[in-house]
Amino acid sequence: MISDSFSHVNTWVFDLDNTLYPPQARLFDQIEVKMAAWVMETLGVDRAEADRLRKLYWAQYGTTLAGLMREHGVDPGPYLHHVHEIDLSHLEPDPALAAGIEALPGRRIVYTNGSRPYAERVVAARGLAGVFDAIYGVEHAGFQPKPERAAFEAIFATDGLDPRAAAMFEDDPRNLAAPHEMGMRTIHVAPDPTPAPHIHHHTADLADFLGALSVARN
Repeated sequence: MISDSFSHVNTWVFDLDNTLYPPQARLFDQIEVKMAAWVMETLGVDRAEADRLRKLYWAQYGTTLAGLMREHGVDPGPYLHHVHEIDLSHLEPDPALAAGIEALPGRRIVYTNGSRPYAERVVAARGLAGVFDAIYGVEHAGFQPKPERAAFEAIFATDGLDPRAAAMFEDDPRNLAAPHEMGMRTIHVAPDPTPAPHIHHHTADLADFLGALSVARN
């Protein structure tokens, strides 16, 4: 039974983007446009070069921001504010997801490579305000991004959680490698599975997965 795999878990860690809302919401379409515009203005490059750098830094450093900080010494504050000023009006509350998260025993937190103010807006738009015990952004990891293990260690130390008694829900498979190494139960949330030794479970529907856990526990 799947619930047996989570019987030891007392802390539940959720990524934000494309995890607590479906990929079809396409928030990153808006964010990527804002990223490119910021890179163009700040570095004085054209759109093609801005897009190239954005993709390169995401692949090489985990986030575009991490690459910009390391390669160009940019100030992360203005960047995070700019790229996350997007329209969330098309996001809808998900009562089933809220119920599934609330039914989880123990502590429930959000950890995102975005900023906490942005995460709080998304959480509210999804009808999840008040469901989580804490929300952590990349700023709480000293702007170190997932998938770096040091980023997870910083957040987990701040929260006081024991990875060996925690589970991680995440849409990006590479961001589950470090949690797996640290002893967490890992769940890949995405339309299609990515088989890998560091992924314990896959679901295309987070609310359904959590609902199954709740039913099994009861």
